[in-house]
Amino acid sequence: MDKHAWVKEFPGAVTVCDAEGRIVAMNDRALEVFAADGGAKLIGTDILDCHPEPSRSKLKGMMDERRTNVYTIRKNGKKKLIFQAPWSVKGTYAGFVELSIEIPWDMPHFNRDK
Repeated sequence: MDKHAWVKEFPGAVTVCDAEGRIVAMNDRALEVFAADGGAKLIGTDILDCHPEPSRSKLKGMMDERRTNVYTIRKNGKKKLIFQAPWSVKGTYAGFVELSIEIPWDMPHFNRDK
């Protein structure tokens, strides 16, 4: 079994780019979400070309500074958590990953600091 097989059918969209910003992987959900933009044809393209301003400049800054960006959105009547972060291999920066996960409107929050 492929050691990364879990991500293929993961219910959230997973998009990965390398250190130069080229999209290197998209799971099934990401291919569905971005079908109108090219789907699998996006693999090998520059991720910055997929973003209009000011999102493009913001993403470039995040990639240059290797900083995480987390927020929620409402799109097509659904609430989603967007998590964008650098990834590494043996401590060396390897690129950026974006997770887009549908979440409930009234999501429980638990305080585990007790």
